[in-house]
Amino acid sequence: MPRPLDIACLQTRPMPDFKAALNEALPLAEAAVQAGAEVLFLPEYCGGLRSQGPSFAPPSESEAAHPVLSGLRAFAAERRVWIIIGSIAVDGPDGRILNRGYMIDDTGGIRGRYDKIHLFDVSLSQAECYHESATVAPGDRAVIHDTPFARIGHTICYDLRFPMLFRALATAGAEVICCPAAFIRRTGEAHWQVLNRARAIENTCFIVSPCAVGPIPGGGESYGHSLVVDPWGEVIADGGTQAGVVHARLDLDLVEAISKRIPSLTHNRAFRCTATEDVPTRHHKRRGQWEKIMSTDRIASATPDIQEGTLHRAIGW
Repeated sequence: MPRPLDIACLQTRPMPDFKAALNEALPLAEAAVQAGAEVLFLPEYCGGLRSQGPSFAPPSESEAAHPVLSGLRAFAAERRVWIIIGSIAVDGPDGRILNRGYMIDDTGGIRGRYDKIHLFDVSLSQAECYHESATVAPGDRAVIHDTPFARIGHTICYDLRFPMLFRALATAGAEVICCPAAFIRRTGEAHWQVLNRARAIENTCFIVSPCAVGPIPGGGESYGHSLVVDPWGEVIADGGTQAGVVHARLDLDLVEAISKRIPSLTHNRAFRCTATEDVPTRHHKRRGQWEKIMSTDRIASATPDIQEGTLHRAIGW
């Protein structure tokens, strides 16, 4: 039996405060519902985003008192629609915030939470540096949201550069993986589409990546081009460079059909990494990272890690 799913990415602009963020998102959400969307996807930091030097400084509040979270929950309940809040800034430990995403059901209930694991600490040039971990505490659990429509894995922005996370989610049964983002323009122009297509192809699943668009208060610019990519790697929707609603219909039967043609998820194999002793000097620094990250006791397919409980399946918690 066919399994179509009508979705919409809300391509919002970065806003400096809660009120402006809600005023940006709610009209787009209403337009998406009016057009028939069953699930809405919002970008990273859709509750507000500012920058302060090399750090992100989004407006933050506790989960219980967060006005953007409560506003979107109320909208979901009123309009009977599911919403993936890409992420908002939530008060966290040690004075830092959590870059936290939510799955909201059509009664306004919180059905799942995901805290961004990989933080954007990069130096693109002497003039353009980012240090997300200065203000954000990382998460440590991968998350799949079980919904009536599909199993949806949740990642955020910089996570897109870590294929092992996407592999773990797909191996655990995710048919759709969302990657809400506020991707900066410079890296977006070079890498955004190719990374999204690669994650879809590698894992034979849909990738849905709503991305903020436009200047970030305090400095910087988000790339836009919210993407929906099918399991064959075809881009079926691209949001371009203006704020708005990006509609797509997902044919969820494609996930099984393409997985049968290229069953790479069933071909995961454990392996060991070795390096010769006479590595040229120019490779020494990267080799050190290899030895740190890829130690033999950690080399395995995604499946054993999931069985050990590092993947959290979000069902009504």
